[in-house]
Amino acid sequence: SPDEGWQVFTSAQAPDGKCLCTAVIPVQGSCSRDLRSHQLRQLMEKVQNISQSMEVLELRTYRDLQYLRGTEGLLRGLDSRLREAADPQRSLSARGFQELQEQMRALGPLPPVLEQYRADSRLVLHLKDEVRELAGRLLAIQREMGAFDYEELQRRVLLLEGRLHACMHRLGCGKLTGVSSPITIRASGSRFGSWMTDTMTPSSDSRVWYMDGYYKGRRVLEFRSLDDFVSGQNFVQHLLPHPWAGTGHVVFNGSLYYNKYQSNVAVKYHFGSRSVLVQRSLPGAGYNNTFPYSWGGFSDIDFMVDESGLWAVYTTNQNAGNIVLSRLDAQTLQVLRSWDTGYPKRSAGEAFVICGTLYVTNSHLAGAKIYFAYYTNTSSYEYTDIPFHNQYSHISMLDYNPRERVLYTWNNGHQVIYNVTLFHVIKTSGE
Repeated sequence: SPDEGWQVFTSAQAPDGKCLCTAVIPVQGSCSRDLRSHQLRQLMEKVQNISQSMEVLELRTYRDLQYLRGTEGLLRGLDSRLREAADPQRSLSARGFQELQEQMRALGPLPPVLEQYRADSRLVLHLKDEVRELAGRLLAIQREMGAFDYEELQRRVLLLEGRLHACMHRLGCGKLTGVSSPITIRASGSRFGSWMTDTMTPSSDSRVWYMDGYYKGRRVLEFRSLDDFVSGQNFVQHLLPHPWAGTGHVVFNGSLYYNKYQSNVAVKYHFGSRSVLVQRSLPGAGYNNTFPYSWGGFSDIDFMVDESGLWAVYTTNQNAGNIVLSRLDAQTLQVLRSWDTGYPKRSAGEAFVICGTLYVTNSHLAGAKIYFAYYTNTSSYEYTDIPFHNQYSHISMLDYNPRERVLYTWNNGHQVIYNVTLFHVIKTSGE
């Protein structure tokens, strides 16, 4: 059920016509907890409603009982007078008849009270049914929680998650065919910034990193989970030894890769040890707004990760300002191989890599679309026309996360994600 956190976020058609899709499991352990919490929440609401109804019934009954006690004497007197009036040997005087009318008027409210008692009786029967249903729900929850303790439920979730990932690994790399509508996670920070999750670690690691601003910043916030990020709580702060430039940062296997301010130096900062593991200059790469994206912001060097590893997008004077895409060694930051895409970087809004293909948006403003694709496996390119809804009209960061298969975006002070649709090729056991 989508209410339990499951999503189907990529779909495509195989060459033989079969429909293909990829599903993502909820965060580890959350499905069992969310389901039980939902049941308990419904249970508490039902108990509260019953309690309130019982209080109203008790007050009404007490009020009506006091009234009935006050009319008890009138009822006795009226009964005696009626018997007298019914005796043919005794005549009812005009005065006596008037008194009888007054007594009848005094008892006028009694029929509605009796009708209310009938309604209350029906309510009591309804409440008994509610209580019986409530007892059944309690018993069902007790049976569920008694049959599996939390560790057992967690074990089952991990087994299911393992099966899911094994299935996902059978999906070969795919070609981007569509991008979903934007999903706004949070609105915070300035107009420019970067946010991300780790692109490699197990899915049980749901930490979120947040870097506000596009130059001279050193403060990185690490949130424990996406829920904590949304609420803005449960975070620790990392103070980088070197300030950053741009917003093209990426977290890969527990380390942050970023461009050192006022240089073309790539820095690898390890969150666990809170130290720089390596830094290296990218040969000939422009910096300090020499070759930024069209939005500027010192976005000369953009790090990204796909299914095959770490990449960098930048440009040099030697290739006339066209985008260079380089594969980097994640340990040493050495350039393994580079491709000159022929696309002018200053004309690009933002870019990301999926399965070794560089995708470029034609603008960072409203009306943007994914306009250009460069295929490293064939060193060829094509112009594309993939709709891309730029909801807040100013994108300053756009990155693909291969672990989650979503796009992370910083859009005018909003943190947004997009699901992607890929055309997958199914791997058989013999391939």
